[in-house]
Amino acid sequence: MPKPRSSALESATARRRLVVRKKPYWLKLSPGIALGYRRNEGPGTWSVRGTDGHGRLWEKRLALADDLEPAAPPHVLNFWDAQEVALKLARKQPHASDEGRPITVAEALDRYANDLKARGGSPYNASGVRKHLSAVLLAKPVMLLGANELKLWRDSLIGGGLQASSINRLLKSLRAALALAARLDPRIQNAEARKTGLQALPDADRDRNVILPDDQVSALVTAAYAHDAALGLYVDVLAITGARPSQASRLLVADLITTNLKSPRLSMPKSGKGGSLNRAGRKAERVPVPITPALAAQLKQAVKGRAADAPLLLQADGRSWGDRPSENYRDAMREIVAGIGLDPELVTAYALRHSSIVRSLLLNVPIRIVAVSHDTSTTYIEKNYSRLIADHADEVTRGGLLHHKPRVVALAS
Repeated sequence: MPKPRSSALESATARRRLVVRKKPYWLKLSPGIALGYRRNEGPGTWSVRGTDGHGRLWEKRLALADDLEPAAPPHVLNFWDAQEVALKLARKQPHASDEGRPITVAEALDRYANDLKARGGSPYNASGVRKHLSAVLLAKPVMLLGANELKLWRDSLIGGGLQASSINRLLKSLRAALALAARLDPRIQNAEARKTGLQALPDADRDRNVILPDDQVSALVTAAYAHDAALGLYVDVLAITGARPSQASRLLVADLITTNLKSPRLSMPKSGKGGSLNRAGRKAERVPVPITPALAAQLKQAVKGRAADAPLLLQADGRSWGDRPSENYRDAMREIVAGIGLDPELVTAYALRHSSIVRSLLLNVPIRIVAVSHDTSTTYIEKNYSRLIADHADEVTRGGLLHHKPRVVALAS
């Protein structure tokens, strides 16, 4: 198939006759793809311009033209080499190497999802943010993203029904996907634009004050059992262990340890949090967490006849709670919370974890032990729970007050 020709661009002699200007001279190579030549005082440069399919254009510099020196790909290209590189860069071509084509945001999210799977993470971190991106942004090459358009997208999420903390989670996922793309392609040099445009919303990551007193925790667990025995057992485990719902859903029958009936425990799977590259290895680790004999008896009764490697906690229909358990209990929990007179907009299953951590701290359990048993760090606890404890530690604090009868001295008039 003949290649597009241009008598003004094909040779260095012809290009020297062009007027020096900032705007490139363009030659259409294919629908939506054009080769550009910028005439400079010195050697000119080749560039490619493409469309994202939605009317938005992108442009990328390719290399120097062979105006003053012989062609030496990939840094110095002649007219024909520049055409070939431009086409490869602008689109996937049959039987052609795809290494030179700029990766799009959509493809960056795909690679991020695969990377998460390989490391034992949740691919939802990639698919979740995709739902909130426009087709234009998804089709745009990562290397062409600017701070302004990223910030405009971030700001468009505000006021749309998402909590600020949820927006920050989306921003974090997109930053991670784009950072991975940049590590794989050294041509992506817009780190500052990504940092500025995807800056987290301020004060959005503060946990809400959802510390429940013991009587409300017990009422919630009782109501959960009344609503659905399987859900009740799941909520009971969350209330007593303070585990994340995703950790509890991964418990196996073998994780129930009742060799000593007076001090039963669960071998709680760790979460994938903490920045570890080996998420799968971390999630395979277990931490012994004590439970009450009453809960142990309930669990022992529930797992009769199950294999050691079967899930410990199941839904009423026998299915696992899954990797995203909240999708299976969210509506029921809202109904249960509202039924005991609490606000379902504020009180979620995570309130049981917050309450467990604060309860342990108020009962003088060493912070290091609290951190280990709840699979977190002392730094995180001090940062996120210190301010919450003050609202719930009145009785404990009063124990340290000075009680005395000072001698009253009349002031001179």
